[in-house]
Amino acid sequence: MPISPVRALIFDFDGLILDTETPEYDAWHTVYAEHGCELPLMLWVDSIGRGHEQIKFDPYQYLSECTGKPVDIEAVRARKRELFYEQVNRLPPRPGVVDYLDGARVLGLGLAVASSSPHDWVDKFLKQIGLFDRFAAILCGGDDVAQTKPAPDLFLAAVERLGVAPGEAIGFEDSPNGVLSARRAGLYTVAVPNSLTARLTLAGAHRRIESMADVPLAEILAGRDAELGAQGA
Repeated sequence: MPISPVRALIFDFDGLILDTETPEYDAWHTVYAEHGCELPLMLWVDSIGRGHEQIKFDPYQYLSECTGKPVDIEAVRARKRELFYEQVNRLPPRPGVVDYLDGARVLGLGLAVASSSPHDWVDKFLKQIGLFDRFAAILCGGDDVAQTKPAPDLFLAAVERLGVAPGEAIGFEDSPNGVLSARRAGLYTVAVPNSLTARLTLAGAHRRIESMADVPLAEILAGRDAELGAQGA
């Protein structure tokens, strides 16, 4: 059977287009340190890529357990936000992202975002970094689908919105939950970890690259065709 051509690229947002995930963990890590506690990465990582309704870990509760006393949630929240925005407001898109968007435009590929975060978060940051208008569709957890990652709903909604089949799209993700979501939806999946998720296993992806700046989009497209062609041979 012939391989369906690629007609669309679908990107995760947090940690993939803009690395909000590392500043989020770093901010919490600093808050914990200021209370004389440690926030182990392995307690945090299961939350990455999930929607708020699927996150089981409560950093406020764990901080209270670590200190042995109740915490002032509002004060902790305010301090974490201060530390987070000090970092994230200075960040550009991750390296190579804009090059991929430019390349997709030249090739006439549809572009979408599939994020477990809500629109008020994703849209705000996409506008901040000047990329909001680059996408034909932006699908967000809590707003557009019933289930967020690792369920496939976001990617399925994205391909439907773009008018393509799952086999005609490539999904770009940075987390295990995101990779699982894209694979469950039937997309060829490329993992592009950030400095936080680089420590995690992303074995479910068809391909892993360390940065979009290191691998041209044309190479991703050719590699996808070669891999799928070999599987069908």
